[in-house]
Amino acid sequence: MADQSHAEDASAFFLPGSYVWLLLDTIRSWEITATDLLGPLGLDENEVLAPHARLPLDVIRNIVRRARDLTQEPGLGILVGLNTRPNSYGFLSFAAMSASSLGEAVDLIVRFSTVVSSAFRIRLNLVDDLAGVVVEENCDDHDTRDILLLGLLVGLRAVGCALTGREPWRPIDIAMPEPPYYRRLAHLVPELRFNQPVNQLVLRASDLELPLLTPNSMALRLATEECEKGLAVVGGQPNIEDALLQVMLREDETLPFVKVAAALRVSPRTLRRRLAASGLTFSQLTQKARCERAVLLLSSREHSLEDVAERLGYSTLSNFVRAFQKWTGMTPAAYRKRAAERLPVHLPLRR
Repeated sequence: MADQSHAEDASAFFLPGSYVWLLLDTIRSWEITATDLLGPLGLDENEVLAPHARLPLDVIRNIVRRARDLTQEPGLGILVGLNTRPNSYGFLSFAAMSASSLGEAVDLIVRFSTVVSSAFRIRLNLVDDLAGVVVEENCDDHDTRDILLLGLLVGLRAVGCALTGREPWRPIDIAMPEPPYYRRLAHLVPELRFNQPVNQLVLRASDLELPLLTPNSMALRLATEECEKGLAVVGGQPNIEDALLQVMLREDETLPFVKVAAALRVSPRTLRRRLAASGLTFSQLTQKARCERAVLLLSSREHSLEDVAERLGYSTLSNFVRAFQKWTGMTPAAYRKRAAERLPVHLPLRR
């Protein structure tokens, strides 16, 4: 579904200097130094690589373009993702590493992701026995989109595997066309499914209960406090769209307006005023939540189309089919068939 925020000025968004560290570590095998990468761009290494550096998205794009040109590797995003470590992103990484379960780590990433970057928004979609870690792009109309997006999604998977010592992440849905280089690198990440309605990592809900290898309650407390401080600095409290979607995607039913307002601890009048100020309507966000829930449910053949329609609150299958076509341009049956052809949904959980 279209997102109005994609049209926003890219200068409003940032990524951390730690991303450049990660990029440099990834291209080290090409014998490229920080001076090689940053010098011709007129960037000061000390400023770019400072521990708390936050770099405008336009600056990151220029760095990524230069890295791609120097390496002549168009698939850098996949390589960056595979090279991502649990400690790649500062205090948020330390908080996630110290959590007791994968679900707790995901909750921390959802809560504090804006401390690391404002270019993406992350939320958790829970429905029946499935979970989707959804990544929404705030600005996707640029030539480095594939590198940044694939790096994040593949990186999240790599971190989840490292934290649990297992491979719980199953399909990775990508809301962009398959790039020409993917087939050459597909053996590294065969889980990718392109041309999907949303960006998400698909899991079983039970995967969220997997214990982490390095739980530490004291470290978690200290790292969380630092993340709270960072959130205050960037003003990263959820906007009204994110707040509503976070409520809608974690409930077992399509909530009416009054219940959503109650869950957000505001009056219906205040919620209407905030929605009007953002240029959004409750109906738009309800449809967006339904679309994301439908895509997740359709990723499993354990749910019939009739079950999915009923689960989303549609009185008839035909009503659901019409809505899904409006959201994605295809019928639910066609979407399920195409997704199954691209990747077996029930990938084994390797232990």
